[in-house]
Amino acid sequence: MEELLEQIKNCRVCEDYLKDGVNPVVAASRKSKIVIIGQAPGRIVHNTNIAWNDKSGDNLRNWLQIDKTVFYNTDKIALMPMGFCFPGTGKTGDLPPRPECAPLWHEKVLRLMPDAELVLLIGQYSQKYYLGDTIKNTLTETVRNFEDYLPYFFPLPHPSPRNNIWQAKNEWFQEKVLPQLREKVKVILDNSSLKK
Repeated sequence: MEELLEQIKNCRVCEDYLKDGVNPVVAASRKSKIVIIGQAPGRIVHNTNIAWNDKSGDNLRNWLQIDKTVFYNTDKIALMPMGFCFPGTGKTGDLPPRPECAPLWHEKVLRLMPDAELVLLIGQYSQKYYLGDTIKNTLTETVRNFEDYLPYFFPLPHPSPRNNIWQAKNEWFQEKVLPQLREKVKVILDNSSLKK
């Protein structure tokens, strides 16, 4: 795994498209139990080299009810975005993740995590890539029907503060989805602690 992560860190495939430079951000270990697949690093993550080191990360950790110690323990959780580098900023926010990363690296990383029990698919890019034809017409419907993708995949909206309006409109997310997400994460992490 260390060798593969080093290869990713040295990847320059998209360099010509990245105005802010190349800085792949990924964290994983052979022992990872939960894999979080987001979109791409934002500017803060790009500058600090720490995945989910922003308000979105705070919201995500709150959704999961875990602290930073657990979140950044790669023996428990792997953090692998669809695009490993900050894609830059467009007119309405960050640009989409570069399309080269997932086909080039994801399968190789996942193959080296035999104990991974759950993959959180955060946002439309990861859901389209991993759920394929089984994805619903909208992200809202995909998330609402999260049970269709269990036990391995768990689709979620992006935890960006910009999505607070979406959460307010979709109260079922707080009432139905988050309790099941938290329970599933807790069981996996508790079981991993018992196996030590």
